Amino acid sequence: MSKGHSGFRRKTRSKLRKHFRERSKFKVNRLLQKFSVGDKVLLNIEPSFHKGMFLPRFHGLTGIVQGARGKCYKVVIEDGNKEKIVIAHPAHLRKL
Repeated sequence: MSKGHSGFRRKTRSKLRKHFRERSKFKVNRLLQKFSVGDKVLLNIEPSFHKGMFLPRFHGLTGIVQGARGKCYKVVIEDGNKEKIVIAHPAHLRKL
């Protein structure tokens, strides 16, 4: 029986790709961002930074910061009509 190919980045070829002019560019201030409870943020995956990356299914959604967990933040999002908590590194978040 063969092993399935179902990894974390499966079927994300276009979603986790940078524009050719943006490749190998990474701003350090994206890592050092600070958020407070109640801030609205955009979940936007930075493909070149793998730590604290959430499921690509939630890429492009907006949420509200609920608190911090280590270096990452807990973000509450609406998925359909359910509330879900996503734990993401500040490199993958943008303030709205």
